[in-house]
Amino acid sequence: MEKFTRMTGLVVPLDRPNVDTDAIIPKQFLKSIRRTGFGPYLFDEWRYLDHGEPGMDCSDRPRNPDFVLNQPRYEGAGILLARRNFGCGSSREHAPWALLDYGFRVIIAPSFADIFRGNCFKNGILPIVLDEAVVNRLFVAVEENEGYRLRVDLEGQKLTTPEGDIIPFEVDPFRRDCLLGGLDEIDLTLRHAEEIRQYERRRQKRAPWLFE
Repeated sequence: MEKFTRMTGLVVPLDRPNVDTDAIIPKQFLKSIRRTGFGPYLFDEWRYLDHGEPGMDCSDRPRNPDFVLNQPRYEGAGILLARRNFGCGSSREHAPWALLDYGFRVIIAPSFADIFRGNCFKNGILPIVLDEAVVNRLFVAVEENEGYRLRVDLEGQKLTTPEGDIIPFEVDPFRRDCLLGGLDEIDLTLRHAEEIRQYERRRQKRAPWLFE
């Protein structure tokens, strides 16, 4: 997993509450478990005017001009500003895979679905919970100022606006350390590789028939 320490990114506003994981990545794309290649299908049913299927070339698909990701001013955005209960619905890990593959490293919202939030941390995305009033102010600022960017500092747990205002946020210490170190669950397990090997050797001596 790629480390996350700090970044400055263009912010794109998704002004809809209760965005579920089927909207983030529709069910027909769950056939693959490769973790990559889902970015072109992110928000597929909102982003395109036709029906998407795995393997389609999205470069010539008709796009919905009213959907925010299709607006030129938000091209290349790395921070998604969302409303409450983002990521609700099914627990599919494909949702953060699609967001990350598109280029989002940070999502800001008043609240997240618990499983989705955990999946974000496990895949290198930083989900930031802010008070709804603060999120409302950010929506106004983003929409009124083209090219609006935020500086995100995970180590200092703060956002910095273009005006220089500081917005603090809190992250669980364990999750924070994992992102800073680029450690997923496999990496954490491998930290104990020698202890695991020692256990296996002891187990083989005590119950050799299990290893025949």
